[in-house]
Amino acid sequence: MTPILPLEALPTLNAALNSTSAILILCGFYFIRKRQIDAHRTCMIAAVVSSVCFLVSYVIYHAQAGTTRFAGTGPIRTAYFTILFTHTVLAIAIVPLVIVTLRRALKGRFELHRRLARITLPIWLYVSVTGVVIYFMLYHL
Repeated sequence: MTPILPLEALPTLNAALNSTSAILILCGFYFIRKRQIDAHRTCMIAAVVSSVCFLVSYVIYHAQAGTTRFAGTGPIRTAYFTILFTHTVLAIAIVPLVIVTLRRALKGRFELHRRLARITLPIWLYVSVTGVVIYFMLYHL
């Protein structure tokens, strides 16, 4: 069976999915500030879908290709590993946060949802944006 995308295209797809998630998170934040609940819900569910697609693609890529080594040296290497470390730790933490935040909203527990979303949103946005930064540092420096 021929794959839909070649393996080497998956890092770019992953960066695009992370970018999409970040944009949707920002749009969802904008809409909730404007009290446009339906638009907020649509953006946030789409951000979850985009993030899940990213995760599936990421696992497929790394299961097939293994680890990609960063070739940079000097201060950029330190910056890369600092970003990678914080990204990785927060990427692990964000999975249960997103799940619980989404469940609270879907169950109509909006006060609890709102409290947790104030923590979840900036972390999720950071993980999405730094995922794109890591991609550019790893594949385009």
